Amino acid sequence: ALAPRCGWVLPGLEQRLAVPAAVSPATARPYAAAAAKAAKKDAKRSRQEKAKEEAKEKPLPRRRPLMSKPVDDVYLTWLYRRPSYGLEQAVGMLKRFQELDFTHPKQFVYINVFLDMALQKKKKVDPFSSGVALPHRFTDEVNKVLVFTESEQEAEVAREHGAAIVGGVELIKWILEDEIQADFYVAVPAIIPKLIPLRNKLKKKYPSTRRNSLGSDIPRMVQFFRECHEYSVEDESVIKTRIARLDMPTEHIIANLKTIIQDICTFKPSNFDPIVQRLVIRSSTSEGLQLNLHGILPQVEKAEEKEEEDAADEDQQKPVQESVST
Repeated sequence: ALAPRCGWVLPGLEQRLAVPAAVSPATARPYAAAAAKAAKKDAKRSRQEKAKEEAKEKPLPRRRPLMSKPVDDVYLTWLYRRPSYGLEQAVGMLKRFQELDFTHPKQFVYINVFLDMALQKKKKVDPFSSGVALPHRFTDEVNKVLVFTESEQEAEVAREHGAAIVGGVELIKWILEDEIQADFYVAVPAIIPKLIPLRNKLKKKYPSTRRNSLGSDIPRMVQFFRECHEYSVEDESVIKTRIARLDMPTEHIIANLKTIIQDICTFKPSNFDPIVQRLVIRSSTSEGLQLNLHGILPQVEKAEEKEEEDAADEDQQKPVQESVST
């Protein structure tokens, strides 16, 4: 048989080449699923865009402005602004509530302090805890104070002034194993380099000059921490603490409250907005009363005005001094 010449096509081969190859169902299934999935995404995206456009076109419901003061004795509280009271007025109302409700007269008085922790840019005040000596004690409870010292003489002084536990580096092991616990930890400067293993364990209770728990005056430190009132920031920006008993004189309750508020204000620089944004006072059985902050926060503005006046007086005196020197 002779071989076909170059360029010849066998009969029927041309027709077979023109007919496309059949695609098997197994091969076509993934492509069909992908196409259906893409179509579903496009439909969902179009519905979302349409819903957004309708939401933009639909006018927002107008919120009814809150009224300032109710006229009737019975009213819907959510229609009115929450009233704020003067400090003396609020304490008097709490005492009156107790008489009308026949509750215990020696119940505790609490405050909820809502804070503005923001500083410049994205910085903010870290949650803190502190102890303050109240002018009028309202409980006989004393805190358990531990004193770190290696001097036998200092240890004896600490015991005489009411320290619950006194010792040196031998206490580190027992504290790490939770065999020894205290409310406050006080140390003298000589031993502080040896207490570094306790830094992560004690955290904010680690002796430091910032908390006035590191120093040489052991009697003063022990007495302060045995009787001080401790508070701390909860939920990033709220302080909830008791300040007095309801049967105490009104002026004593007010003095304790102002002492705590002044201590809280020291944790934020005065050139920023006040750290205390809202203040609520209540007793154990009463509703909370929002306080008017006027007269409670430290008078920073007056101090700034005085500095500006002093600077102006100095500027006026300079030309006089220069003329005299010439």
